[in-house]
Order: sequence, then C-alpha cells, then structure tokens
Amino acid sequence: MKLDFNLNLSQQQKLVMTQNMQLSINILQMSACELREFINKELEENPTIDSDFNLKKEAELDQYKKMIESMEYDSSNYNSYSKGDYDEEGVSPLNFVSEKKTLKSYLFEQLHTNKELRNIRIIIDYMIESLDSRGYLDETIENICSKFNISEEKCVQALEILQSLEPAGIGARNLQECLLIQLRREGKLDSNLENIINNYLELVADNKFKDIAKYLEITQLEAQNYGDIIKELEPKPSRGYYTGDEVKFITPDAYIKKIDEEYIVIMNNDVVPQLSINGAYKNLLLHGSDKEVESYIKEKIGSAMFLIKSINNRENTLKIILEDIIKRQKEYLDKGKKYLKPMMLKDIAEDINMHESTVSRAIKDKYILTSYGTVKIKDLFTVGYSTKNSSNGKDVSAKSIKDIIKEIIDKEDKKKPLSDEIISTELSKKNLNISRRTVAKYREEMGIKSSSKRKRI
Repeated sequence: MKLDFNLNLSQQQKLVMTQNMQLSINILQMSACELREFINKELEENPTIDSDFNLKKEAELDQYKKMIESMEYDSSNYNSYSKGDYDEEGVSPLNFVSEKKTLKSYLFEQLHTNKELRNIRIIIDYMIESLDSRGYLDETIENICSKFNISEEKCVQALEILQSLEPAGIGARNLQECLLIQLRREGKLDSNLENIINNYLELVADNKFKDIAKYLEITQLEAQNYGDIIKELEPKPSRGYYTGDEVKFITPDAYIKKIDEEYIVIMNNDVVPQLSINGAYKNLLLHGSDKEVESYIKEKIGSAMFLIKSINNRENTLKIILEDIIKRQKEYLDKGKKYLKPMMLKDIAEDINMHESTVSRAIKDKYILTSYGTVKIKDLFTVGYSTKNSSNGKDVSAKSIKDIIKEIIDKEDKKKPLSDEIISTELSKKNLNISRRTVAKYREEMGIKSSSKRKRI
C-alpha cells in the first residue's frame, strides 16, 4: 500500500464571527429591559462612557407627550396598559401594572386580628412563609413538627387556622385538598363530590361523565352537574394576589401614532440613556505620554464607540422594519385585530432588502404601543390562507381563522358538538379551504377540547 502526501491549495469562503460581530447581533435581539441592564453593566466597566437621560431635545419630548395624550384607546383590546399622561420626567404610568396586595401580607393581616394564637402563631407564620406560588403549603407536617419540636396535634391545629383564612383553599397541600376546603366552606360537599375529587379528577377534566356515572352509580346528568361544581372552584388560591412571580411592567420599544391619516413610528428613546465619550479621556489620550495608559484608553474608547454604533443600528433596523409593517397592516391599525393580514418574516425581509434572520432577531421580545394597547411585534406575523371562489383573492390570517373556529364552536349545540371534520366543512362554506388536521391544530392552540370532551347532555 503506497502512501502519497501532497500539498494542495484551495479557496474557501467562511464567515468568521468576530467578538464585535457577536456583540452587535446580541444587542440587536435584546429586549428593552435586557438592553438597559447591559448598558448599566457597561457603564460600570467602561469609564470612558458618559450617559445622560436629559440630553434629548425639548421638541422631541413635547411631541412625545402630545402623542401619548392624544391617543385613543379601545378598552376591549387592552393588553397590559391603560391610558395615562406622562409626568415632567417622562416616566409613564402606562408602563406599570396596578400594585397588588401581597398574598402573604394579606394572610398576616388576618392573623393580626386574632388574639388567641399566642402559642402557635410562630408555626402559622412559618407555614405562610412556606407557601408556594399557587398558595399551597410546600412543607410536610412531619418536617414542621421536627423543626419546632412540637406534637402533630399542635401542628395540625396551626394548619387548620391557616386553612380557615381567605382566600379559600389557602394552605392546602395538594389540588384535592384545595378543592375540598372550598366546598366545605360553601356547604356543598357531599360523599359523591368528595369521591370524585379524590379519585376521578382526570375524568372531570376530560368530560368523561359517563364513566364517572358508572363508577358512582349515579345518572350521567348528575355526574355532569358535579363536574360543573368542581370546575367553578379555584385551583390556585393565590390567583389575584402578587406572589413575586409576575412581571410588573413591559417597556415598549416604539409607539405607533396616526397623524393626518398616516401612521408613523416614534422610537422610545427613554429605553436607554444618551451615550457619549467622556471628554476627559479624549484629552488624556491626546496629551498623555504613558503608553500603557494610552493603550487602555484606546481600547475602552473603541469599545464605547462600537457599543454606541450597535445601539443606533438596533434602533434604525427596528424602525425600518416597523415602517414596513405599518404599510402592510394599516387596516389592522385602523380597525383592530380581526383585520390583521397574513405576513411572514420573508415578506418584510424582501421589502427592506434585509436577511430574514436579521428581521427575526430585530423583533425578538420587542413590543409596540398602539391605540389598541401593547402588542408583541412577533404576534403580528402570521401565516395566511387564500379564500377560494373569491374575486379579489383576499388572504385571511391564521388569527382570523382561529377566531372563526372559536365562533363556530361557541354557537354549536353542546349536546351534539361539532367534529373537526364538520368545522372544516363549515369553513369551506365560508370560502376557507382549511383541512381537518389544521382545524385540530388551531383548536388545541386555543385550549379548546375535542368534540367528545365538549359534549353535554
């Protein structure tokens, strides 16, 4: 076997991602909050960067205030905001959800009115601190007894007091106990309900009342009525109270404003401070003699300049994309979500001569504030279906298809719910050629059960 060693030259095109390129891409896809945190970190590490929120032109700020004040809101389309004016510093209450009472503080308030808890108050306090985000007790009786060196009887007494507080179901150790506590308090609990909750909750979730009726030797109608009672209960007693897991506000990256029948994009310049290079370091670089210091300043100023350039690029790219979107979605902005037209990433990318992946990164986790509330930009992109036998060949968005499917299901006879095949046929009558499989997919995405699980008697 002959081994032959040769030296060959060949040309290859390869994209090498430099550190700066990676940084630029990362900044492009950062949300407003992520960008703000990143800038704060850079300000700590790079002394050559100056930041100031007060460098914006007065005319810009006035225009911004007038835009917000003149916006008309449709309350039926609110997402996370309500109408409000800006204060003198440009901080908008639009960005904040109303403050919620903490669940634990509410429980402590109720205990405060009870003067007869001297010996076990510390145990109840510990149990409250051990509640999880649902309001369930995330600790066993055995562990609590061991930690406080108390009898099981005393621990159970403390638990009963906790479970007697509002909201009903608080301090339960599982879903079954949570539901039983609520029914006892309402005086509705009987042996059949207790049996169903302890043994057949999954059948209730799947509307399999025929099976429940068979196991309990009751009529199917009785089983269905029991199921209705259970479904009205609250599985998460913490709902409606702040538990620390909720997002308090969303910062929009841009505002869409209608002026003289035309929509314009106004970028939210309050997301980040105005960045510039510190003049003292510029002078030090010009007149300094220490080579090591000079090298350090050059490196930091270079990083600062690239950061400023990347942030400007992020803003300009997003603005170009949004301007193209509002050209396509004028009817949606005028009339609401039912008029959202099908739109793909590649459509925008082709319009603005930009790569599809760049568009995807630029809109990632970003929001806009419209007259209908706050909208996630990504939600504006949806596939479309062409109407058949239509003279204008109008496309319908997937969101509109889902709304039609929901409307059909809402109007169905609950004793004879429509199958996905029949819904597909109904859509066909509306000139929408949607397959049974697509109907099933959209139905599941909306959290609607299959026909067999929607059936009532």
